[in-house]
Amino acid sequence: MPVNLSGNKLQGVIPDTLNNLTYLRMLDLHKNQLDGGIPVSLAQLTNLDLLDLSENGLTGPIPSELGNLSKLTHFNVSFNRLSGVIPSAPVLQNFGSTAFMGNPLLCGSPLNNLCGGQKARRLSVAIIIVIVAAALILIGVCIVCAMNIRAYTRRSKEEQEGKEDEEVLVSESISVGSPGQNAIIGKLVLFTKSLPSRYEDWEEGTKALVDKDCLVGGGSVGTVYKATFENGLSIAVKKLETLGSLTNQDEFEHEMGQLGNLNHPNLVTFQGYYWSSSMQLILSEFVTKGSLYDHLHGNRRRAFSRSSSGGELSWDRRFRVALGTARALAYLHHDCRPQVLHLNIKSSNIMIDEEYEAKLSDYGFKKLLPILGSFEVSRSYAAIGYIAPELASPSLRYSDKSDVFSFGVVLLEIVTGRKPVESPGAAIHVILRDYVREILEDGTKSDCFDRSLRGFIEAELVQVLKLGLVCTSNTPSSRPSMAEVVQFLESVRTNS
Repeated sequence: MPVNLSGNKLQGVIPDTLNNLTYLRMLDLHKNQLDGGIPVSLAQLTNLDLLDLSENGLTGPIPSELGNLSKLTHFNVSFNRLSGVIPSAPVLQNFGSTAFMGNPLLCGSPLNNLCGGQKARRLSVAIIIVIVAAALILIGVCIVCAMNIRAYTRRSKEEQEGKEDEEVLVSESISVGSPGQNAIIGKLVLFTKSLPSRYEDWEEGTKALVDKDCLVGGGSVGTVYKATFENGLSIAVKKLETLGSLTNQDEFEHEMGQLGNLNHPNLVTFQGYYWSSSMQLILSEFVTKGSLYDHLHGNRRRAFSRSSSGGELSWDRRFRVALGTARALAYLHHDCRPQVLHLNIKSSNIMIDEEYEAKLSDYGFKKLLPILGSFEVSRSYAAIGYIAPELASPSLRYSDKSDVFSFGVVLLEIVTGRKPVESPGAAIHVILRDYVREILEDGTKSDCFDRSLRGFIEAELVQVLKLGLVCTSNTPSSRPSMAEVVQFLESVRTNS
């Protein structure tokens, strides 16, 4: 016997008397306004194979007795206010971290949050390690002092050799105009040795900047050109139209130097920059298959959608793009020190390479973006549909959760094939997240799917849509972290 009362705005506590429904097999109470604790009596419903209490306001611990529900095939208590240690029963542990995410006060496996006892034990081990290390350091002080002069000399020599090996080119004259025009004097810095180092090669390559046929796109900070050298190598050259909050060459070079140190397979690689008093360029790898926006909304989409396999950008490829982009953002948010925020995530900034892997571009441009310097400009960007509400307010209290919001919109865009904001009529504006939420609550779920998709598992699409809605919550604290988003997406394929 199933009981599905999800999405009904139910209030109050879960009744203790549900244990009388001996033959109950499904209890779905998710997305209500229930509070109080999880009744221990639910453990008596031994025939349950589905228990979903997610997206409520439940508090207190998870009863360990629920581990006796041996027939459970689906269990979810995510996005409540539960606390305490997650029971160690294998029946519950098998559902992974996504079943418990969104409860900041929960701790223990399978979440990464350590409980108090575990932290204390780790702290004790850490103290012992520190004491031992300190003793070793004390023993080695005399040796280090004796070797200081020699080490300093060797290090200075290595630094000098490193500077000679580094591909830094200061050009005497790089002309981007026709012969006879005034040349532009500036500094060209390369982060890779794969690019040409001769002046003649760059003189030829930079002709792209005055060739309209080489124009490949534009964005919030500048125009992008494809520059090709005589050896056939192509790069993307972004000609900046704004420096945002940067005021001089030193600040610009510092920002670009930090970008050159970032490395992830799902990030577009920065390859260098150029500075002059009148022009600034950013050099990066050229990604062959264009942007996600091109595939979802551009001219190519009509040709792809004729294929019986669901088009060149099939669901499998779309999912890989979503997961790759999430991994890139998780790297920027959690692995980089200092943390790198994107603040301009949209489908046109997600590139696709030959293997249909995602390559996130325009990251690390926080200080270049005009949207952070003007409230009025922020409001105009909000109309596009990607920008989080806090970025369109006078306070501009942005954080990594602002990126999560924009990524959530991209997830909805990937599944539906619709733009974040569409205007079917002169005075009508359809906001994608509102459209999806309404259909999932009151309509047929498949109405949300892109009609060109074929050969997909419906449950996967629905889970990605729900994740997109959670990511686009108006309240930043209600949005998951990008690490949690990656875990959830990985579990979608594992469990399907």
